[in-house]
Amino acid sequence: MSLTRADVEKVSLLARLALTPDELDALTVQLGEIIRYVQQLGELDTRDVQPLSHAMDLTNVFADDTLLPSLDREQALANAPKRDAECYRVPAMLGDESSR
Repeated sequence: MSLTRADVEKVSLLARLALTPDELDALTVQLGEIIRYVQQLGELDTRDVQPLSHAMDLTNVFADDTLLPSLDREQALANAPKRDAECYRVPAMLGDESSR
């Protein structure tokens, strides 16, 4: 399977990415190389390889769920530039303040 510039343009439109012609050319080459690499992996004989659920054989890597001393609410909010009752107040990320 070869990747064309038209394929990359279509994907960029679906992802709503505004790419320049140079970026389209570069991504066409880079994504084509990735696809060729994945195709090479598909040609490997893996019949005798046991499937893994994780790349590393890890078991029970979680810490015990124990309650430890921590800051009380006032200490945690002491350096907040702005607060709203018991919460940090941060600038709006989407829209403006009037929409909230």
